[in-house]
Amino acid sequence: MNAWKHFKTITYHKYLVAKGCFKVGLYKQGILHDMSKYSPTEFWVGAKYYQGTRSPNNAEREAIGYSSSWLHHKGRNKHHYEYWIDYSIKEVPGGMAPAPMPTKYVVEMLMDRIAASKVYQKEKYTDASPLAYYMLGKDCAQIHSDTKKLLEELLEMLAKKGEKETFRYIKQEVL
Repeated sequence: MNAWKHFKTITYHKYLVAKGCFKVGLYKQGILHDMSKYSPTEFWVGAKYYQGTRSPNNAEREAIGYSSSWLHHKGRNKHHYEYWIDYSIKEVPGGMAPAPMPTKYVVEMLMDRIAASKVYQKEKYTDASPLAYYMLGKDCAQIHSDTKKLLEELLEMLAKKGEKETFRYIKQEVL
């Protein structure tokens, strides 16, 4: 059990997200980001499956076939596109369909991806890292087309122009 190391990892991640959110003016989201990770439901699973190089949710999935921590987390954090999946009454009656995310949560999702990449890649991180990680799961993601368009635009801008220019653009043009 790695409770202390897990605590330090999630707290550092939360700090990086807050730092990015503050730069674009999302103060409340920066402060409240991922508070559920400190709940017993998420924290103790994270401590049990902690590895330091990837999300403990993946290790839990490998061990038991699903992640109880992730199921708890995604239902409480609006910056995850999975939060915005609902039953469809138009596209696929009775099926599941993604809803568009409010812009402020798309921006928080970007900050979350940047922070996660920095935490897990450490010195190997580049501004292209969040885009590269996104591309690995892009084809299977149930994400609304409007949300996907904005997220990809921001990830590509980050990869090409860096944080400073991307954050300026978000603050002045997107939000």
